[in-house]
Amino acid sequence: MIENSEGQKQTTKRFKYTLLKTFFNFFKNAVGQTFVNPCESSILSKTFRLAKGRQWTILEKDVVDEIIFKTDNPRNRLMLELMARGGMRIGEVLKLRAKDVDDRKLLVASPKSGRQSEIVFIPKKVADRLKDYIHSKGVSSDQRVFPIGYTGAREIVKKAGRLVGIYLRPHDLRRHAATYASRAGAPLEIVSKVILRHANLSTTQLYLGKISDTEAIRWIEHVFS
Repeated sequence: MIENSEGQKQTTKRFKYTLLKTFFNFFKNAVGQTFVNPCESSILSKTFRLAKGRQWTILEKDVVDEIIFKTDNPRNRLMLELMARGGMRIGEVLKLRAKDVDDRKLLVASPKSGRQSEIVFIPKKVADRLKDYIHSKGVSSDQRVFPIGYTGAREIVKKAGRLVGIYLRPHDLRRHAATYASRAGAPLEIVSKVILRHANLSTTQLYLGKISDTEAIRWIEHVFS
């Protein structure tokens, strides 16, 4: 199974390895502890070991709201909102063209996933502001809505973070979109397939961050009060 995995993603190979290891462990428990699981060889264990989970600092909603509300420049505010309210990557925001905007649906051409295209859904208020911005700036159908480079865009995000005294990166806003939706009750499938547009749920779970004791208590009170 592992040998016939040429050209497959490492995550797919690791999944197959996990299935085989589980099968052989089941067989080991059935026939006796003298059986040696071939998947536990040092070479295979090293090749397919799981990466250590990285814990992210997740921004609270009130912090993100303050960041956006304190950003006066309409262009900068829209870029922040598309990341924080739509879960878009900064590269997707920068590549967005006027013809990619269809009310509350945004077309992402040639996305990171390798698909031909993807759809991003955004709140109505953000969609209305985006439509007004495109009209006011006279952006033609094939033109980019935000014709700036990555360096400039990252500086916009950093500057927005400094308004509230934090170090802010573009992907922090995308993670916030996923985490806020999840903790607001959105099913994991919606967070994964619609907001983040991930190929599998395990990738999405890495985005959701570690829940603090304070937040855990708050949710317990909310659910069971």
